[in-house]
Amino acid sequence: MPEPITRRRLDQPRRPRGFRFAIDPDAFGRFSERLARFLGTGKFLFWQTLIVVVWIVLNLVAVTLRWDPYPFILLNLAFSTQAAYAAPLILLAQNRQDDRDRVSLEEDRARAAQTKADTEFLARELAALRLAIGEVATRDYLRGELDKLRGDLKGKRAKRTDPEVIRDDPRWEDAKR
Repeated sequence: MPEPITRRRLDQPRRPRGFRFAIDPDAFGRFSERLARFLGTGKFLFWQTLIVVVWIVLNLVAVTLRWDPYPFILLNLAFSTQAAYAAPLILLAQNRQDDRDRVSLEEDRARAAQTKADTEFLARELAALRLAIGEVATRDYLRGELDKLRGDLKGKRAKRTDPEVIRDDPRWEDAKR
């Protein structure tokens, strides 16, 4: 039986058929963060204040352009809509910042734990070196030992030059022959 031309691999998922709309899950979060940052700037406050002043002046002075009479219901509705959308966007931006802070805090904790472990290891190694150095011969100790040996050698040399000691020495007998 001939094999089909298009072989399907069982170890890989199928490719989606038809048109798929790809959505970046973080795109809206990034947009909300940019918008929240903009809402907290002086530039936004300036432009919003300018628009409100122009709105009120046009509705009070220009009789033919009164699209929103004195209680300014439409302006109030625009502010309410702005607040209704701004508050959740700001909260979303804060939640994303909290998530980033949480990840950063976990990394800092892990780094601090590793640093603490490294410091404790180095402290143990330093303590072991101090103990080992306590057992190592110091310069003064070696000097004292050498002085003792020098004294012992001088004492033995004095005994060897003594004629009685030389006669009793077996090497003396070999030297006579």
